[in-house]
This record gives sequence, C-alpha cells and structure tokens, in this order.
Amino acid sequence: MCGIVGYIGNRDAYPILIKGLQRLEYRGYDSAGVAMLNKAGDLNVYKRKGKVSELVAFAKDKDLGGTVGIGHTRWATHGEPNDVNSHPHYSQSKNLVLIHNGIIENYASIKEGLKKRNHEFLSQTDTEVLVHLIEHVQVHENMKLGHAVQAALKQVIGAYAIVVMDKNDPDTIVAAKKGSPMVIGIGEGDFFIASDASPIVEYTKNVVYLDDEQVAVIRRGQELKIRNLKDKEITPYVHKLTIELESIEKGGYDHFMLKEIYEQPRSVMDSMRGRLNAHEGEIKMGGIVDHEKKFEKAKRIIFVACGTSWHAGLVGEYLFEELARVPVEVEYASEFRYRNPIIYPDDIVIAISQSGETADTLAAIELAKSKGATVLGVCNVVGSSIARATHGGSYTHAGPEIGVASTKAFTAQVTVLTLMALHMAKVRGTVSETRYRQLLYEMEAIPSKIEEVLKLNDKLREIAYTYKDSRNALYLGRGVSFPVALEGALKLKEISYIHAEGYPAAEMKHGPIALIDEEMPVFVIATKGANYEKVVSNIQEVKARKGKITAVVTSGDKEVKEMADYAIEIPQTDELLVPLIAVIPLQLLSYHIAVMRGCNVDQPRNLAKSVTVE
Repeated sequence: MCGIVGYIGNRDAYPILIKGLQRLEYRGYDSAGVAMLNKAGDLNVYKRKGKVSELVAFAKDKDLGGTVGIGHTRWATHGEPNDVNSHPHYSQSKNLVLIHNGIIENYASIKEGLKKRNHEFLSQTDTEVLVHLIEHVQVHENMKLGHAVQAALKQVIGAYAIVVMDKNDPDTIVAAKKGSPMVIGIGEGDFFIASDASPIVEYTKNVVYLDDEQVAVIRRGQELKIRNLKDKEITPYVHKLTIELESIEKGGYDHFMLKEIYEQPRSVMDSMRGRLNAHEGEIKMGGIVDHEKKFEKAKRIIFVACGTSWHAGLVGEYLFEELARVPVEVEYASEFRYRNPIIYPDDIVIAISQSGETADTLAAIELAKSKGATVLGVCNVVGSSIARATHGGSYTHAGPEIGVASTKAFTAQVTVLTLMALHMAKVRGTVSETRYRQLLYEMEAIPSKIEEVLKLNDKLREIAYTYKDSRNALYLGRGVSFPVALEGALKLKEISYIHAEGYPAAEMKHGPIALIDEEMPVFVIATKGANYEKVVSNIQEVKARKGKITAVVTSGDKEVKEMADYAIEIPQTDELLVPLIAVIPLQLLSYHIAVMRGCNVDQPRNLAKSVTVE
C-alpha cells in the first residue's frame, strides 16, 4: 500500500522523486522520505512524518544533489507513523538504504538472529530488519548487492516490493518484488522505478513489470538485468503504457474524486466501446471468448473482491442470476482463502479489483487456480498482477483513479459485469432475443443518463449542507439497489468519517429501525421497479419515526417525492441497470458533505488506494 519511486540516470534525481511521490501519495500518506547519492559519494536520507509536502519543506535547505535516488510514501503497518519509522531505512553500517512496500511476516525471528550478531535497530519496522539482513549476507558471503538481495529474500516469508541502494556502488539500484507491484520504466540512458506507472508516464512509455520473486539489477548506462530467486536469467518484456499524463492531473477540478465522478460518462462508455453493438445485437469480449464453453456449462460463479469491488460483485450476483440463470456466490477475498472453501473444476471464479494488485484477491486467485477452477479478472490496470495471474478476463478502461475512495471504478466494474452477464445469458440461451436487445439499447444510453444526473450537482450540494453535521446515516435499498446502498454508505464513512450503514430495506425492521429518530438521515434508493411498493412502505415506516428521508427516485415520481424530505430524480432505466445511475448522486452527496466538514477528500485518514498487504 506504500508508494515507491526510484531513479538512476543523468538527470537530477530529487525533482523526479518528489513529483513521483506526489503522484503516488494516494497509496499512503503517513510519512515520506528520499535517499540520494551525491557526486561526493555521500548517501543523504531525508524523511518526515506526514504528507509529501512536509518532506519538501524539511528538505528545502538540504543537500539535494545526485543523479541516483529512491523515495517512499508510507501507509504504516509495523510501527506507528513517525520520523524514525519512515522509509528509507539504513543498514547497520549505513552503506545500504532500502524502501519497502509489503509485510515481512518472519521479521521478528530474523531480527532476533541479527541482534545476536550485534545488529542494532532504530525503528519498529520490518523494513529495517530486511536491509540489515541484506547487508549481513552481502558482507559475510562477500556478494555483490544483487546476489545479496537474492540470497536474503530466500529467507523471507511475506510480501515485498523493495528498492535498495549501496553507497559503495553508486551506479546500481536493485529492485525486487513478491506480492506487491513494481514497474521499471526504460528511458534514454536512464531508468525509473515505481509502484505503478503514474510517476513514469511523463518520462517514458516503455516499461517492464516485475513478476513475483524476480530481482532487477539496474545499472547506469547498461541494459536491464532480471533474475529470479533461483538465479535464472529472465528476458525483460517491454510493455507500452497507454495512459496519458493529463489523465493523472486534476484538470481544473478541486479534487481528484470530483474529477473522477464527472469522468463516469466517459469511463462507462470506454468500458463498452468495441464490446457492445446494440444495432447488431452483439457483445464481443476478447478476454473471455476462449472461455465461452466454460460459461455455457458453468454450474456456479464465485466473485472474489474487497471493498467497493465487492459491492460491484453483489450487483453482478443479481445480474448473472437474473439473466444467465446460474448460481452466484460473492465472497470477501480476505475471508475466502481462510475458510477452506469448496471449489469445483467447473466453477468460474471472477476476481474484481480496481488496481489489479489487491493482496487478498491475488491470494484467492491462487487458491481457486489450485482447485482447477477457471479464473477471470476484472481490473483497471493493464499488466497488473491480477491481469497476469488469471486465465482471462476484461479490463474496465476507467482510466487512472487517483482518489482513494473509488467512484468511476465501481461503475466501470458494473458495466463490464453487465456485459459479461448478458454475454453468458446469450451463450446459455437464458434470455429472449427481445429482452437481450432491449438491455443492449438501455446500456448504450447509460452514459448520457449519467450526464443528466451530474447536472443535479448544485441541488446535491444544498442537500449535503443539511447533513454535514450528522453523526450517523442509514442507506436502504432492495434487490439490485441494495449493493448501491452499501456503496453509498461506504463512500460517506470513507471520506467524511460519519458512521453510516447500508441495509436491505426489508431488514430495517430487524434492528436498525431502533436507531431512527429526527436526527437520523436515511437515504433510500426508491426507483420504479418490482420492489417499488415495498420500498414505499419502508419509507413510511421511517417517516412514522420522524427520520429524515432523502430518496433517489425515478424521474416523474410523485408518491415518494411527496413523502421524502428531499427527492433526487434520476432518468428512468431498466431496473437491472439502476445501480449505474443511482450511485452517482450518492457519490456527490458524500463528496460535498466531506468538503463541508473540512475532510481531505482524496486522501482520507488511515486509508490507501491499493491494499497490497493482507
């Protein structure tokens, strides 16, 4: 979950490192630090608790020279956020310096062994233990840095993406990964290292993604060398980045989150582009075409995901069961692997992740593969670990999502899952041609309907002002709108720190109704559909207890509009597609409430964008 950046070449390293850390800050912002080797051979380390801006202020009068360096922005795991626990960390002699994303599970036993050899530790981190171990191997086995890293990592249990520098070898950086992302950019005479492509795209489009248990030795002026922990040489495969620099900038918006909310008409359209043709009645999904026979014969689908992606999976459950008539289970990836799940070879497991690097989801994938299941991925990052680990799947084409609270990732994931469900239904013959075509045309209209909802922004800001001082909130939905209630509640608590819960509306009577009084805002998805009358009854129950109702309703609705304190009208669409539209006003409400409360919308406390540790 931490952000890693490195540079070696002929340019000044510090500006590249700082800009890279600013672009990676969504991955963690408890502390930040840099290490650079200057021309005199001095290894300078500067680090500070807090955001990258704190580091910049601290370092402004320091020696910032050097054309090789590494930087880190931290999401704390071992040790509280403070200056000492910040990365980079020195080795015992201070000749080596290391940055790390991940968790070394057996660090305590390694640390005890090193203490017996007179190693002294300054921090509480597992990272400092690792750099001491590498130096111990390097000195006692008389190894070069790359081989010392290989040997040390063979003793390590856990996940890591690391970058190491040696004061005595100023023309070399060593990088390695297992379970945490690492990408190396290849420039003209220089190299860029990062947790993802955002710090690299400004300088080069040519990148190499490290695979697990690979070690890259990056030497100034030489070709990239990669070996695995068994010392087998790996030929680097160079990918071309498709993202553009402007896609990772704010583009005039106050926050990335607001920009990404407004990008949803485009991201939904891009996720359908080239795949859906309503006029021809076709859905073409290249990533799953090789698995059509499995879709046709599948007896069960299992979604594995975390957070917002799990909510998208819940929407997928309704879609696949309704359209393709196949049983679906939706699993938290973090629980799936620890309960000895029953998985059959004819199961299809669909892993959903915005980053494609979620550690728990990756572990669930490996478990499913070991049982013989077909595993497909739905993720947003080309070349990510999940994209490489699965048998096939589909990218969401949402573009970079920098705001920690997912918005456009959710609607892009639901879009792709809808296409997959429709494709499976067509293959299995479980949907009529009329219904199939109707849904294709409805899907094509979704981007323009999202644009209509975005025009309600000013009204939603006014509603948000009413609720900005609330301490609790309840979100209700039925059927396919229930996951939308969960997602709305998650957005509110993530960025505004207001406690919020999402519930199936019918379950309100089984406990949550006890919380309702005149101080309790209740947000209800009450669009026209099969459950409409039932939801109206639930609203009446809330009103009878003086709860404050904000309802998302179908345009032209009068019944709920008269009952609710506030009604948010959204365009009519097929009931199965309501989540793609109804979630938009809930995202905007959460955004405005958080801004009014003075919260850091893009970087909410204690959170990080990509959860790459278990």
